[in-house]
Amino acid sequence: MRARSNEGFTLLELLIVVAIIGIIAAIAVPGLLRARVAGNEASAIGSLRAINSAQQAFSASCANGFYAADLTDLYIAPLGGTPFISPDLGAADVVEKSGYSVTMAGEDPTNPAVLPACNGIAGADLDMGYYATAAPITAPMTGVRFFWTNTLGTIYADTAAIADTVVNAPPAAGPMPLQ
Repeated sequence: MRARSNEGFTLLELLIVVAIIGIIAAIAVPGLLRARVAGNEASAIGSLRAINSAQQAFSASCANGFYAADLTDLYIAPLGGTPFISPDLGAADVVEKSGYSVTMAGEDPTNPAVLPACNGIAGADLDMGYYATAAPITAPMTGVRFFWTNTLGTIYADTAAIADTVVNAPPAAGPMPLQ
């Protein structure tokens, strides 16, 4: 009579290991998704801060207190200088970055004929103010909050889509400023 070899795992042992791995994955995945959403929101806030900084530099350096009308205007470098905004934000009017759609619009000046030219941008394309938003591309998977900023430089957050486009004034109610 031959002795049987007991090497290897039984089917029951393998099923128990697979069940334990499934439980651990079920606990870990929601935390990973929340971390991804938080990272996307931090990137959106950073993009709006970059737009505010670029607009202030643009306004102070060559636009005589006026602002760029869109993101592509901020990417035009002054003579002998570098662009006011990075290529990832200045490539198009609507930028999809880290799960958010970032846009910027300007407030048309009342008398464009008297505005100076800046960086090859005609005076009529300079604006009295601006308004930038960051909205999640696929809420709530890529982000749960909507962000916006304007000429005043404060970044606001809200869980509802931003409806108003107030260029030079804080919101009446609803969105909370980020500290």
